[in-house]
Amino acid sequence: MTKPIVLAAIVLGVVFLGLCAYYFVTPAGSLVTFLPGYEAGATGHHTKHAIVALVVALVLFALAWFQSKPSKAA
Repeated sequence: MTKPIVLAAIVLGVVFLGLCAYYFVTPAGSLVTFLPGYEAGATGHHTKHAIVALVVALVLFALAWFQSKPSKAA
């Protein structure tokens, strides 16, 4: 049976991976207003925000991988 933390980490990892792609392709002025980095009228992209979202996604995937190992029976 899958542990709930593994499933949650995978789902959040996919969300942050999508957020990373969104930051890379969307200019700061066109971001959804509730996301960090929204600047009205700005034309640049938030590369640092995208890199941080990518790192968070990779950490979540690593957490899911390490938590999915079978536990040792004593």
